[in-house]
Amino acid sequence: MSLLPEEIEQYRDRKWRREESLRVDSAEAVEAMVEDLGFCLGLTDARKNLPSVYIAVCGRRDAHMPRNVQKDYEASRAWVLKDEVIARGNVYYAKLVKGNSMFLAPRMIPVFNAIWGVPKKAESRELSENARKVLKVLRKEWEMATSDLRSECGFKEKSDLTKAVDELQKKMKVVPQEVVYVPKFTYIWTLAEARFPEKIAAKMSREQAVREIARAYLSMCGTTLLGDLSRAFGFYRWESGRANHQLVDEGFAERLGTGIYRLVT
Repeated sequence: MSLLPEEIEQYRDRKWRREESLRVDSAEAVEAMVEDLGFCLGLTDARKNLPSVYIAVCGRRDAHMPRNVQKDYEASRAWVLKDEVIARGNVYYAKLVKGNSMFLAPRMIPVFNAIWGVPKKAESRELSENARKVLKVLRKEWEMATSDLRSECGFKEKSDLTKAVDELQKKMKVVPQEVVYVPKFTYIWTLAEARFPEKIAAKMSREQAVREIARAYLSMCGTTLLGDLSRAFGFYRWESGRANHQLVDEGFAERLGTGIYRLVT
């Protein structure tokens, strides 16, 4: 049972497209939602307590991913829309915070990159050897299918490439550019800096970035409770507190109690 006031749940119904009349059913609708929210998850359900494409496809609060997703229309539809949005290239998609697949509006790319990205000069120190191998190949070829990338890197095990690509996604170095099903299923990988060069190159301080994530998070949620922001993104409590206090100073939020903030509308 929700601990939030019904008015806040209704606010989230609208913002997260948890209403039948607001259901998304096109790539354009997904992109519009991502642009409105700033960011959202991909194929997660109500248990994550964050907006996602799957929830928006379902258009209801209690969206739960079934065990047999292949035979479920809503899960399949969300998957197809995800692939279409990736191919269109208008919003950012990758496995990001805590390994969750996420969509970012272009304006949020510098924000996330300021916190989780790795500058080139720090790659040798912060990236694994296998991740650096993948980067070296992609910087030469610009795009490559999963199997070809594994071969070019000389990895014997599929897991070596999977771990390296996941690491590079979290560090905002690599993104899927396309999903191909014929003659066999594969992702086409490319560099984040190739697909969104200006956004990846933009600089922002960590303090600014945390504040902008707090802004987008409060805007999509209406109200945030003690520890919500830190749990969702792994921030220090003092960072989250400072960001929210800055939003209060701006008049964007109001403080209702310790760690409880509400969007000023």
